[in-house]
Amino acid sequence: MLRTDLKPNSFDYENEPLITPNGFREYDARWLFGKELNLTGVQLLGLSLGTYFHDCGIEPKVAVGHDFRAYSQSIKQALILGLMNAGCHVHDIGLALSPVAYYAQFALDCPAVAMVTASHNENGWTGVKMGAERPLTFGPDEMTALKDITLNGGAKPRAGGSYTRVDKFRETYLQAVTRGHKLSRPIRVIAACGNGTAGAFAPEALRRIGAEVVEMDTALDYTFPKYNPNPEDMEMLHAMSAAVKAHGADLCLGFDGDGDRCGVVDDLGHEIFADKAGVLVARDLSARHKNAKFVVDVKSTGIYEIDPVLKANGVVTDYWKTGHSYIKRRTTELGALAGFEKSGHFFFRPPIGNGYDDGIVSAITVLEMLDHAGGARLSALADGLPKTWSSPTMSPYCADDRKYAVVDAITKEYQALKESGAKLLGQSISKIVTVNGIRFTLEDGTWGLVRASSNKPSLVVVVESPASEANMRAIFADIDARLRKHPDVGEYDQKI
Repeated sequence: MLRTDLKPNSFDYENEPLITPNGFREYDARWLFGKELNLTGVQLLGLSLGTYFHDCGIEPKVAVGHDFRAYSQSIKQALILGLMNAGCHVHDIGLALSPVAYYAQFALDCPAVAMVTASHNENGWTGVKMGAERPLTFGPDEMTALKDITLNGGAKPRAGGSYTRVDKFRETYLQAVTRGHKLSRPIRVIAACGNGTAGAFAPEALRRIGAEVVEMDTALDYTFPKYNPNPEDMEMLHAMSAAVKAHGADLCLGFDGDGDRCGVVDDLGHEIFADKAGVLVARDLSARHKNAKFVVDVKSTGIYEIDPVLKANGVVTDYWKTGHSYIKRRTTELGALAGFEKSGHFFFRPPIGNGYDDGIVSAITVLEMLDHAGGARLSALADGLPKTWSSPTMSPYCADDRKYAVVDAITKEYQALKESGAKLLGQSISKIVTVNGIRFTLEDGTWGLVRASSNKPSLVVVVESPASEANMRAIFADIDARLRKHPDVGEYDQKI
């Protein structure tokens, strides 16, 4: 039985695996390094992951990379030891973005991937994004199987493991994502990378397609001296807004710590939340791909269903579970042209992308959308969308072992309101979606969402109204009042 009471700076900590069960989340793995996971535990994780790959019956070739944090390379090396001990053939692409590792599955003909990254989580966190069926990454079933192998002694050493260092893979990736793309005019774009790994990739990629690039916090610095690289966070978005105004740029594109997400600020410095940026991209794509199908997550704007341009282009929109693995899989299953998440994960299938989330491919697609607009400013394109008032993604703290129970309770409250015909804001609840937490919609289109975060000890709250800012704030107040009745719910990371 694995111990969870190991303390750093002790004999046992250096010799026994520490790997806590809570790190196995819905579709990837995240731990506080040192407190919940040690290097010996990472080796066990690699051995267990390699065992799972064998159990799947795939060729055990694994593309492995790591993000730019002080400890990520050592964690990757420990993971590689475990994978090799499991008889896997490891192809190490070095410092990389998550989408670079996903691309390596195709370029190096590796059925499997293991990317060491904490994504946009704060320093101190680490984790692994994994897949065994390109372009998909693990979902709940795969994570449950991996957790069982790891925690219950199912990991099996095998002979035949090997290691290959893949040199200059950054250039291989950059050539692939920029090939065939050329802007008709030099759009002036700020590339904001928050000193994360994307700084080594995004500016060069955008220059290669003809953009005029202004670099913002592109020097790699794993202390993240200004803020965490997360283009969904208001602190980074506000910094991006200030940069647009200072440099007179056409837009700013921001990238998260592992480069699979892209945030957008327009020429006036207005933050365009990724779900609405997705509507603009969907308009552009559906004009050239009639009757296109798109998948969006339950946090996303309701504009996808009411936009007259998308309707005229014959678009069908499917709302699905939040989470990069969920939207990636759903997009593939439905044969959709693209998938969009409010968090900034965009998934483009052929002929645009390979089906996985890539912030640089997303950035190129946004720039091409603007290029196709014939000189129109991004702010004008955004103003042309149906008007709504929406919140950022808000995350009140709630422990991992309590958050699902809280969401269940909130879900039952709103379901009871709908069944009884009770009024909220003087209106009935017209629609409820429970595919991922609860999203309830009022008669005027105002909606609220409460769900459990899949990768952090918190809830997720989003609200939007096509009627008024007052209604948007009122629906948030109603949700907040109900959450406050639960002592397990703490403070928000940000509010409206």
